[in-house]
Amino acid sequence: MTETAGGQAQSAGQGKRQEKVGVVTSNKMQKTVVITVERSVIHPLYKRVVRRSKNFLAHDEKNECRVGDTVKIQETRPLSGHKRWRVVEIIAKATLVAPVPEVEV
Repeated sequence: MTETAGGQAQSAGQGKRQEKVGVVTSNKMQKTVVITVERSVIHPLYKRVVRRSKNFLAHDEKNECRVGDTVKIQETRPLSGHKRWRVVEIIAKATLVAPVPEVEV
């Protein structure tokens, strides 16, 4: 195994781990966040650009991600039944939105 700059060991046959950038859509679990990653693809028939999105469960060790944050996630070994990604860094924090007062009828 060889040592990489990040301090993690990688096998000789193992390539660079995938990294994706997405937005946190849920942080209701402990140490787990749901990241939505959007990409643009050209429709095969209509030749128009279409947005596709996919959700990934990522490990957030310090529980510091909030809904709306833009984060970078990296591929890792399976951590649970569905978690195969971990949060590397928070690129941008979500802007705070003032709460809307409830109207009584």
